[in-house]
Amino acid sequence: MFYDELKITLSAGKGGDGCMSFRREKYIPFGGPDGGNGGRGGSVFLICDENVGDLRQFHFSPIWKADNGKAGQGRNKHGKSGKDLELKFPPGSIFTNEETGEKLAELTKHGQRIQLLKGGDGGVGNTTFKSSTNQAPRQFTRGKPGEDAVVHIEVKTIADIGLVGYPNAGKSTLIGILTNAHPRTAPYPFTTKQPSVGFLNDEANFRRLRIADIPGLIEGAHENRGLGHQFLRHIERCRLLVILIDIAGVDERNPFDDYLQLIKEMELYSETLAKKPYIVALNKTDLLEDRSAIETFNKSLGKESLEISCLTQEGIPELIDRLFAELTKLADEEL
Repeated sequence: MFYDELKITLSAGKGGDGCMSFRREKYIPFGGPDGGNGGRGGSVFLICDENVGDLRQFHFSPIWKADNGKAGQGRNKHGKSGKDLELKFPPGSIFTNEETGEKLAELTKHGQRIQLLKGGDGGVGNTTFKSSTNQAPRQFTRGKPGEDAVVHIEVKTIADIGLVGYPNAGKSTLIGILTNAHPRTAPYPFTTKQPSVGFLNDEANFRRLRIADIPGLIEGAHENRGLGHQFLRHIERCRLLVILIDIAGVDERNPFDDYLQLIKEMELYSETLAKKPYIVALNKTDLLEDRSAIETFNKSLGKESLEISCLTQEGIPELIDRLFAELTKLADEEL
């Protein structure tokens, strides 16, 4: 099960109370005030960690609280601050206040650290109130409560590459070949129920790509048919898309009709998705007896597509080179 949306209750720690105390030692009967301040309550921080896959740990533990600050003590001893609560989330996590709908934060880059809730300030001891006109103050203050919120979290997968295609086009098999991901595969549609992410490593050139396998789209996905919106929102955050087409026309589907429908679903979902750069890869070429289907598709497309076979792995090295080349080109354009 892939947990990509839920709500949790978060609370920062309460500040420790200030102390009212007077120094009392032998031969020093009136030593004056010596009450220390309370410690600050722990704050809640969000950490972006690409090694975290989903929101699984928060599904089973929906309530989190930072430590409270310790109270001040006599002899001007200040209370210890509460330990901050640091929670790790995958890239692409968006945090919204469940009650107001206000967007609170968004995590996009590995190592990013955001303070979501601030811990309460500690109270002050009676030493603070000492003055020339108030030699024996009995005033002190309590610690302030920390911030809290019920937070709605949604993960929109952030990856360099997003694999898009109809059910049974071979996306899960392809990501298994390219990366260290191991999604479920089978010779029938809809075996992929949740997005999976893996890394394509080019150790010789010290390069790495993050690739997401998005579950198969169906007609009407933009209207949330099937699990349309749940899948399309993951595609929206990828830098480059690979539209994978079953060129063999399994289940008597027309390959180019599949391509047109996929483009249409993305355009109807959002303008951002419609403008996303993509390349087209034709899978299952090993099932073709001749090239006529490929030639017909490319003629309709108006350009050459990549030809691959996940079964024989023909064309896979060329696809890998193309992915790195396209992303390098995109990076140069962004500068």
